[in-house]
Amino acid sequence: MIKSGDVISYLDMCKEEGVNLQRGMNYRLRSGFSVILMSVRLGAPYADKVEENGKILIYEGHDIPQTSGGPIPKKVDQPKNNPGGSLTQNGLFYKAALEYKDKRKDPELVKVYEKIRSGIWAYNGIFKLIDSWQENSNARKVFKFKLKMVEEVQRSVIKQKDIEHNRLIPTSVKLEVWKRDKGKCVVCGSADNLHFDHIIPYSRGGSSLVAKNVQLLCARHNIGKRDKIE
Repeated sequence: MIKSGDVISYLDMCKEEGVNLQRGMNYRLRSGFSVILMSVRLGAPYADKVEENGKILIYEGHDIPQTSGGPIPKKVDQPKNNPGGSLTQNGLFYKAALEYKDKRKDPELVKVYEKIRSGIWAYNGIFKLIDSWQENSNARKVFKFKLKMVEEVQRSVIKQKDIEHNRLIPTSVKLEVWKRDKGKCVVCGSADNLHFDHIIPYSRGGSSLVAKNVQLLCARHNIGKRDKIE
């Protein structure tokens, strides 16, 4: 079971979720969770944002697929419905958000993975889908989804290990740490089962916003450290 801050390959991410993740939005997978793949890197295809020190994510909906002879995806509105009338992934997430806002259902629980570099992802934890809307962007309509980090939830709904995570580390910090630590555990040099670790734990006042308080540890040394300040 992965935990927030773990670095994971694309193949391992698919194995974790039990499906071949071919798209960025995945509503209600067999695990009971929804899954989104995000990126705030320079040149990312969608305008995802991180706010409030990682507590809030603003995730942009997805375009129509690129087809031969079809319209340019970035030139047309993001679709709510498929040609046959069923809801797209945009539509499914949008409906779930409105049902929560109207107090008809509990919030959809969404597992969030963030692309760090080609083939490398970081697990950002579980978020609640709390809002959605459409807005104009470059002469077309796009969907926006607001997600809030899960901090308190009944253990019967989510295993405790899934919710005991720190504030989201900004992408810029992750990239700086990855480059500085050369994609390896700073203790043993392992490149497997890595985790972005707070040197001073967040629970003890450590910051997620500066690279000097974040390091790469392998699973063995991360577990061994726990919340100790070394």
